[in-house]
Amino acid sequence: MGVLLAALSLLFGLPGGAAAADDGPARGSAHMGMGVAAHESRRGGAPAGLDAVQTEGVDVSSHQGNVPWSTLWKSGVKWAYVKATEGTSYKNPYYKQQYGGAYKAGMVRGAYHFATPDKSSGAAQANYFVDNGGGWSADGRTLPGVLDIEWNPYGATCFGKSKSAMVSWIRDFLNRYKARTGRDAVVYTATNWWTTCTGNYAGFGSANPLWIARYASTPGPLPAGWSAHTMWQYTSTGPTVGDHNKFNGPLDRVHALANG
Repeated sequence: MGVLLAALSLLFGLPGGAAAADDGPARGSAHMGMGVAAHESRRGGAPAGLDAVQTEGVDVSSHQGNVPWSTLWKSGVKWAYVKATEGTSYKNPYYKQQYGGAYKAGMVRGAYHFATPDKSSGAAQANYFVDNGGGWSADGRTLPGVLDIEWNPYGATCFGKSKSAMVSWIRDFLNRYKARTGRDAVVYTATNWWTTCTGNYAGFGSANPLWIARYASTPGPLPAGWSAHTMWQYTSTGPTVGDHNKFNGPLDRVHALANG
């Protein structure tokens, strides 16, 4: 029965956890921040007053279903990321409404891929992502794709990989994404996971923007190699739909990232 429910969850895009409890979450049900909520904090606080201007954004997946984008826009949300894919078999069934809806509402938007490094190579997953919504276009409103690399909701924290093997997998994904799109992908992660699973590898900070996940009043310490974050996911219990985020700069910097 658990296998059947999991299949139905993937087919119809049901919110996560459709599989029987002893099976764990259904494949495809993972979403940005899922591991952060489980391993660090479930709430997060209001961001402390920071010197730099920040721009509000959200990230969504099939868990949010059809998103009321105009309501989010009116609340001050100006940019968004939408889950497009996971592994090499899952596509968000709400992707078209979410990705297109954010654009129609006036937002700058992009897509993200939930990585499952135990299932296939980084290059294979980057190809699947680009082929199914994760590409980039120079229209001034499309942000570069995001590699969501965090705690494994289906098993071993580091997906059964050594630190060096995980770094190689991430590099494989990022290199293929750059080759396919001409853009450096954003890396979404949490410092604790990054330290545990990559040995706090410092080699991606010079090219790939950082989206840090930390549900607290400040972003806290960053992974090695990054002197600053580009985006910060500060809560999974925001006042409106989706996880809430701050872009580290005013809206014109969001457009600058989109333009490359």
